[in-house]
Amino acid sequence: MLPPMDSLDWHSAQAMLAWQAEMGVTETISEMPVDRFAAAEAALAETAAKATAAVAGASVAEAEVDPVGLARQAAASAGDLAALKAALGAFEECELKRGARNLVFADGMPEARVMIVGEAPGRDEDREGRPFVGRAGHLLDRMLDAIDMGRAKDGPKGVYITNVLPWRPPQNREPTTEEIAMMLPFLERHVALADPDILIVMGNISASAVLGKRGITRLRGQWTEAMGRPVLPMFHPAYLLRNPQMKREAWADLLELQAKLETTAT
Repeated sequence: MLPPMDSLDWHSAQAMLAWQAEMGVTETISEMPVDRFAAAEAALAETAAKATAAVAGASVAEAEVDPVGLARQAAASAGDLAALKAALGAFEECELKRGARNLVFADGMPEARVMIVGEAPGRDEDREGRPFVGRAGHLLDRMLDAIDMGRAKDGPKGVYITNVLPWRPPQNREPTTEEIAMMLPFLERHVALADPDILIVMGNISASAVLGKRGITRLRGQWTEAMGRPVLPMFHPAYLLRNPQMKREAWADLLELQAKLETTAT
């Protein structure tokens, strides 16, 4: 090992430098040996520590996000139906949006006395961006036409239609409790802005969202109240397509709706 430079006289130091130059040394890095392997390991450890801290910070930030609270703020800021639709379109917390083709907001007459709340869009609704346009939608139109009502009718004969969820769940799966809770503030604001006289909730998902209850076979046909107005639970048209023997009960519910409209006419 070479002696420390500060222990050499000038002539000895000059001779050593000349010898090193002769041996091909072109650069002096340090007076002391450096363990490059240890330095590399230390750098890797520091990088890993920073990455772990970043992931932990992101997890904390995600945990602090309250999607229901954000939905409530977005919905409350909407002053009319157009603003509510825009607020829904800008809402990024619901994963369903990423897999859907279109936002399915509503159809029919916003000023109608009757507002129908379905469950979630299917394939046809997702493609067209309107609720109840597939086979179940065609059946719903026939059901309403039987009591001289419909989404295209003006005045007291019109209806307004929306869903609990504005985006189609993958493979038409049932919405999760978290998804329903996230979209409920938008639905509540939707009802408040449309201000119908009567709500019709079709199917278990709608009953769960609006009434906090499931069991549509038990609930259907029984008037109740929610969101500050009368509510009539009914079978979803898709259920009637699978169980046509239940259409008699659906007809009885339509007659109940018709009678209610007549007794509450203004």
